[in-house]
Amino acid sequence: MDLRPSPAEEAFRKEVGAWLDANVPRDFDADRFEFGMTADERYDWQLAWHRKLHGSGWVGLHWPREYGGRGATLMEQVIFADELAKRRLPGGANVLGILLVGPTLMHWGTETQKKRFLPKILSADEVWCQGYSEPGAGSDLASLQTRAIEQGDVFVVNGQKLWTSGAHRADWCILLARTDPNAPKHQGISYLLVDMKTPGITVRPLVQMTGGAGFNEMFFEDVPVPRENIVGERNRGWEVAITTLMFERAGLGTDFRFEGPLESLAAAARHVQRDGRPAIEDPGVRQQLAQFTIEATALRYSGYRQLTRRLRGQPPGPEGSMAKLVGSELNLRIAQYAVALLGPHAQIDTNEAG
Repeated sequence: MDLRPSPAEEAFRKEVGAWLDANVPRDFDADRFEFGMTADERYDWQLAWHRKLHGSGWVGLHWPREYGGRGATLMEQVIFADELAKRRLPGGANVLGILLVGPTLMHWGTETQKKRFLPKILSADEVWCQGYSEPGAGSDLASLQTRAIEQGDVFVVNGQKLWTSGAHRADWCILLARTDPNAPKHQGISYLLVDMKTPGITVRPLVQMTGGAGFNEMFFEDVPVPRENIVGERNRGWEVAITTLMFERAGLGTDFRFEGPLESLAAAARHVQRDGRPAIEDPGVRQQLAQFTIEATALRYSGYRQLTRRLRGQPPGPEGSMAKLVGSELNLRIAQYAVALLGPHAQIDTNEAG
């Protein structure tokens, strides 16, 4: 694994850094963005930021130029993500559209679908959500029961989806639905593009114990979907769905960055008192901060293994799934330690849930 940058990559990093330093709003504060805004305020900020990035050609770096991207190399994508992470900046607002939907349509979509949807995905004029999971179809996704019955020029959809991130803000949804209930479960599914403004769609927030409601459940009651909105062949949507999941998996290996959380934790340790002194002077606290840093660094280098595979032209390996599991658990342990460190102060909510 040799990740030493080439002169061209070093020049690209300087270009990215210079643009970000010149264009990040002067009043941007990472802690306020993460902890001091409502969900709606964060989304509005991120949408405006997305459009600023898009206006200068920084959205969809990995997309081919013919579809509005920059045709960036994999290393250039990583460099761009690195520069964002250094500044604790969020990416764009249409993450699912950019990383999953767009690339899937490039591979499986018709020319009409590409021309209709890709430009508005890039610009975030149309934001997307992913209608996959159901109450009885999570890990075994192919057991889904949402139905799409072909009637003339439309599919009529009935069913329910669960844990749909951002559905309350989405304009469109990639939806898996069963179009042949008698076929083997992996062979009777179709992949549909659904306008979220279509009558018959109900979105209900799943309010968590924090008050946040980023996840949703969706109900479809006699929802008409035009036949031209099917991606790939009827009853062979599982192949298209797997393509989407592969793009998702490919993005996981280097996505877990802990600079921000660890910086916030260290700041809290400098502020909180323990035995009349800043907690960060306590050897036990320093050891725990060091341990978190070691684990975060190990996770990052594990992600680099996947990056190396892809640079060699190989498909994504298991590192992406490992990163998702290990990164989620590490994030949870950092948060739990922060609560223990802050003590009663951890109960103070600086922001209403949005």
